[in-house]
Amino acid sequence: MNTSDISALIDRLHSCDTPTVCNAIEVAQGQRGFAGFTHRSITWAGDPDARIVGFARTARIAGATPPSDPPDDIRARRMAYFEAMNAGPRPGVAVIEDADGDAAIGAWWGEVHAQVHKGVFGLCGAVTNGVVRDLGDMPASFPVLAGSVGPSHGFVHVRDIGTPVTIFGMTVARGDLIHADCHGAVCIPADVIPKLNAALDRLFAAEAVVLDPLKDGPVDFETFTTLWADFEKART
Repeated sequence: MNTSDISALIDRLHSCDTPTVCNAIEVAQGQRGFAGFTHRSITWAGDPDARIVGFARTARIAGATPPSDPPDDIRARRMAYFEAMNAGPRPGVAVIEDADGDAAIGAWWGEVHAQVHKGVFGLCGAVTNGVVRDLGDMPASFPVLAGSVGPSHGFVHVRDIGTPVTIFGMTVARGDLIHADCHGAVCIPADVIPKLNAALDRLFAAEAVVLDPLKDGPVDFETFTTLWADFEKART
């Protein structure tokens, strides 16, 4: 796809919720079983109707215990992380795996980092299995999908930059196209991207077979069985 087509697709994805994108991926693949999405409930720190759509910048952090590396190395790695967040295709999304997993206590995401990632690096949001804080002070236009809410940054520090990460079952490589909202996140397979617009068209047309008649009022069961049969034909 050329740049204008990608831009148009991203604009369209902002109008879709993440469940719709997951359904459209299955339509594009012609089967169920796609599993490249987050597999558990996650905290959404942002407007309920906001969407995150962009290309991943990946890193791994930890914060439950103090780092063993020298302080100068820790500071240098953090600056290298900032440089990585600032580079790459736009729009960009920070996708950050906390190596502490369910034991994560250190909030990487709070008012300062959110403002820096938005205002300096130009990113549009973040997805993490880690911790978020400063909920009342986060910039409204930088939603964060996080594993939990907590009050402290603990010993949080950068471990790795640019490597593949896994966020609650969703594996993401640098540059992958991500869609996220209050339901969770999905990593759109690269081979699906050129097919996604057509898949969305087909999905909406199939759903309209059932939904449009119901918007006019209740239908009897016999009518429903006909509509459902037509729906199943349209979506396969």
